[in-house]
Amino acid sequence: MTRLPTLEEIRRAPKVLLHDHLDGGLRTGTIVDLARECGHTLPTYDPGELAIWFREAADSGSLERYLETFSHTVGVMQTREALVRVAAECAEDLADDGVMYAEVRYAPEQHTSRGLSLDQVVEAVLEGFRLGSAGPDGRPRIRVGTLLTAMRHQARSMEIAELAVRYRDLGVVGFDIAGAEAGYPPTRHLDAFEYLQRENAHFTIHAGEGFGLPSIWQAIQWCGADRLGHGVRIIDDITVSDDGEAKLGRLAAYVRDKRIPLEMCPTSNLQTGAAPSIAEHPIGLLRRLYFRVTVNTDNRLMSGTSVSQEFAKLVDAFGYDWDDLQWFTVNAMKSAFIPFDERLALINGVIKPGYAQMKWRA
Repeated sequence: MTRLPTLEEIRRAPKVLLHDHLDGGLRTGTIVDLARECGHTLPTYDPGELAIWFREAADSGSLERYLETFSHTVGVMQTREALVRVAAECAEDLADDGVMYAEVRYAPEQHTSRGLSLDQVVEAVLEGFRLGSAGPDGRPRIRVGTLLTAMRHQARSMEIAELAVRYRDLGVVGFDIAGAEAGYPPTRHLDAFEYLQRENAHFTIHAGEGFGLPSIWQAIQWCGADRLGHGVRIIDDITVSDDGEAKLGRLAAYVRDKRIPLEMCPTSNLQTGAAPSIAEHPIGLLRRLYFRVTVNTDNRLMSGTSVSQEFAKLVDAFGYDWDDLQWFTVNAMKSAFIPFDERLALINGVIKPGYAQMKWRA
């Protein structure tokens, strides 16, 4: 029997990340430094204790409570210097975990309370990613694209969509909406999505996490989403018989047939109550049925996780081998919001050779 990948081995394999929030991945030491600089009050100023506080606060099983933890991360990300530092450290941390391509999202409208304009916010984050992506020799260790997020309970989605289009040749690769799903359907922002489609711009929509199938249906059929953020509740449209045979409803079949990518975040889904355990997470069935599944972190700080750790948990729960991990990684690269030829070059030039080497070593 082939030995399964270990966490340390997984860290050395090339990985792709499509769903990661900038304000959900800060180093706790950085939060403490920035809080002291700007006078923001924290639950504790000990970095170790603060990490525990974030994890425990996020383990409530409620999406709404989970989102409350961001008052402290967003609270210290209100100056150009802070945004550059946080973005640079994000790129460094992802590269250290073996991520070779990432799309990191954030909501520019949440970082203007101290006078920054939306454009200044975007430019600061892009500068941070540029600095953090470079290795000691100056060559890039990771490629980071930015997704600009509009908050679904606010009314600035068109403004943020226009911002994403304005910076799409400078490092912004797409658009997103996020926030509590219940009561705030994606169709509230239909004008922004129609604008993006007219501009040939890419976008993903948080859907099917805190709310069910109607959220997914609206995101795809009304708004035209290229990808689904989470999409875990698509499982509600799949019936599995006692003998293990799966029957797909019309929406689930459409999602699979159209190869619509699912940005799945297993640990985060446990925290928000979208799944009871890793072993019972819908990702197992969806992978077996060959949906376009990708594996992501969502919020590395709140979940105390990394892409490598997410993979390792799936290996433990489902017995996945290197072929499975390569399948997830190629899925993600195929689904990235960069040009086709660039995706293909990374798949054939980095991912496949990287996993071939890992399999040879095993």
